[in-house]
Amino acid sequence: MLYLWVFGDNIEDKLGKLKYIFFYLSVGFIGNLAHIITNPTSTVPTIGASGAIAGVLGAYFLAFPKAKVLALVPIGFFITIARVPALLFLVLWFVLQLLSGLTAFGAGQMVAWWAHIGGFVGGATFWFILRPESMRNSLKN
Repeated sequence: MLYLWVFGDNIEDKLGKLKYIFFYLSVGFIGNLAHIITNPTSTVPTIGASGAIAGVLGAYFLAFPKAKVLALVPIGFFITIARVPALLFLVLWFVLQLLSGLTAFGAGQMVAWWAHIGGFVGGATFWFILRPESMRNSLKN
């Protein structure tokens, strides 16, 4: 929910409330579909909105590539708070999800890694379809 709070309001501001609801539900569906495809024999129900939240991250990745976010940064045994580029933060997050998903194949998964991956990719893809006209014009220049 922290990720949704940090990244979601910016995407909602760009899309508007109605498109954001459509976007959020659609990428959540895509995330769940990715989980089902990669775990077809699973009998464990998936509960949560992590695929949809990952979709918001995918859209943010493309919509705000120059933004910075506050993050906890481990330095040895110490943890500090620093502003880091959102692009770096989200790439590291995605790589962590991908590595976790790849290493979890064949094992009983307690986290829907592929829902995260599918949601993120779906969110990035949908951003091109739903992004505001003003952002399309800025990409042409």
